[in-house]
Amino acid sequence: MDTGDTAWVLVSASLVLLMTPGLALFYGGMVRAKSVLNMMMMSFGAMALIGVLWVLYGFSIAFGDDVGGGLLGDPTEFFGLTGLLGADNLVGTLPAMAFVGFQSAFAIIAVALISGAIADRAKFGAWMVFAGVWATVVYFPVAHWVFSFDGVVSEVGGWIASAGAIDFAGGTAIHINAGAAGLALALVLGKRRGFGREPMRPHNLPLVMLGAGILWFGWFGFNAGSATAANGTAAVAWVNTLAATSAAVLGWLVTEKVRDGHATSLGGASGAVAGLVAITPACSALNPVTSVVVGVVAGVLCALAVGLKYKLGYDDSLDVVGVHLVGGLWGTLAIGLFATADAPAGVDGLFYGGGLGQLWIQSYSAIAVMVFSFVVTLVIGVVIQKTMGFRIDEEDEVAGIDQVVHAESGYDWGTLTGGGGRVAGSPARPTDARHATTGSSEVSA
Repeated sequence: MDTGDTAWVLVSASLVLLMTPGLALFYGGMVRAKSVLNMMMMSFGAMALIGVLWVLYGFSIAFGDDVGGGLLGDPTEFFGLTGLLGADNLVGTLPAMAFVGFQSAFAIIAVALISGAIADRAKFGAWMVFAGVWATVVYFPVAHWVFSFDGVVSEVGGWIASAGAIDFAGGTAIHINAGAAGLALALVLGKRRGFGREPMRPHNLPLVMLGAGILWFGWFGFNAGSATAANGTAAVAWVNTLAATSAAVLGWLVTEKVRDGHATSLGGASGAVAGLVAITPACSALNPVTSVVVGVVAGVLCALAVGLKYKLGYDDSLDVVGVHLVGGLWGTLAIGLFATADAPAGVDGLFYGGGLGQLWIQSYSAIAVMVFSFVVTLVIGVVIQKTMGFRIDEEDEVAGIDQVVHAESGYDWGTLTGGGGRVAGSPARPTDARHATTGSSEVSA
């Protein structure tokens, strides 16, 4: 055991875990005022549930010895983390439990990311059922495909890892996976009432930017921590993450300026997330200059992609598809183009003389995860919708999901106005429960 490596990974695990509350703030600010608590609760609910499932059997499915041709880890091998507590149980230079903790935070945020696609209209209980089922039959197996390398935790790992695909920190397992799932759920639940006709602007942009800042901060643990050591690979991943994310913000803002005439705070926050998503799989395979290229393209590409929902007619509320699916695909494929053997991954892509081999591996890995996640999520979503019901009633959606589902409101209008008077855009009668819910849409509009 190396104490420096252990300390770095435990700190990184904490940074990645912080990303889920950051995501809650990011998503919470993007929805209308009457939905902010529900949106944030979906992230916190995922954190609670997946934390338990990971301990019981999630880690074992993801990192247990392969029992299905590279598709599934043995769910009984480490059930309840049996056999991993001793000081002699190491994963590389780490105590096994440090590795368990680090990977748990990835599983949590992968599930939480999906919630943005179905904002404003999903039953919380149905979401929690979905989160548990999806993690069990989609995320844990896909994590085995991508992250379980032969001989690291168990003797035989997953098929994507064995094929030589590079996904340093989760472009396929997390972002493509969650993005495809978000698209499937958005189709199952259908469009929000008034989608495309009524204004559905973010109700709290400072909250969005705070959440984006926490995500960016935590993402250094996400990417650099995936080296699982305090070494040169972690340092390269850290710098490449900074370079790509900064460039993506600029790419998104320039796109907005050219297209709309002004750069926005929402665009800056979204550009940062797009860059973080794109560099996640590639941060160990690129040099800093090509990381800037990947980031700029991610900012432009994702800024354009978020408008597809209006053209194609699906309601991905908070652009999980446009940012995570598109950004994840771009970052995964970019490895096949820009990878250099000078970087820690040690592979040359097409533009560095490596030919098409790596690009081919990256492509079929990304497509396999995308198709698997979309199809299985579609089935899970339809079953939940047909049995317990996934979407809230239309009148409840209009009234406000926070009051109907949680019996709470994100803002106490009476307190904000000192018990009298009226904040511009706030309900006319702040003490009236009906106005406190239905009137909150006036604020977002």
